[in-house]
Amino acid sequence: MRNLKKSVISTALLLFIGLGLSAQNKSSFGFKGGLNYGANGDYFDSVNLNYNNPDENIGYHIGIFGKIGNKIYLRPEIVYTVTKSDYENNDFNIKKIDVPVLVGIKVLGPVSVFAGPSAQYILETDFHGIDIDDLQDDFTVGLNFGIGLNFNKIGIDLRYERGFGENEASFIENNITSINSRIDTRPEQLILSLSIGL
Repeated sequence: MRNLKKSVISTALLLFIGLGLSAQNKSSFGFKGGLNYGANGDYFDSVNLNYNNPDENIGYHIGIFGKIGNKIYLRPEIVYTVTKSDYENNDFNIKKIDVPVLVGIKVLGPVSVFAGPSAQYILETDFHGIDIDDLQDDFTVGLNFGIGLNFNKIGIDLRYERGFGENEASFIENNITSINSRIDTRPEQLILSLSIGL
C-alpha cells in the first residue's frame, strides 16, 4: 500500500511539472478508433488438467480523447474495447471500458512518445458460449506506452498495453465441480489507433 501511494504521488507530481513546463498550453478533444492485436493470459483446463497459452488475435476499439498541452501534454481517454483470444479453437471474448491517462513528450517534429497507467472495467466475458461472471476483479490497472505521429488534427499512434497483475475468471466446465477451469483476463496487446481532433 505504501509503494502504491508513492507511485500515485510521483505520477501526480510528474503531471503537474510536465504541464507547468508546457510552453503552449493548447487543448483539444476528439474521437479515436483502431485495431488491437494480442491475447489474454493462460487458460487452465480442469478437464485435462493442463494450461493452454492463447493464440493472438485481432480486436478493435473506439472512444474519445482529450489533450492538454503541446510539447509536453496530458492525454486522458475513454475507450470501448473488444478483444479476442484463441485457445485451441475456442474463442475468449472480452468487452471492456479502458481509461488510459497518458503523459507525452514531442521529441522530433510530429513524433511524440508517451506512457501512463490504464484502468479497465470489464463489461462482459464469453468463452466458447459460456458467460463468465466470476472474475477476481471487474476493475484492474495496466500500463500503456508507445509512439505517435500528429499532423494538425489527425494522429496515429502505436502502443503496447500490459495488465499489471493476474485477474482470473473461474467457471465450471463439463459439469466438473471439484476443480474449476480458470482463464486469465489480463491483456497483453499492441494497439494501433487513428485519432481525429475537433
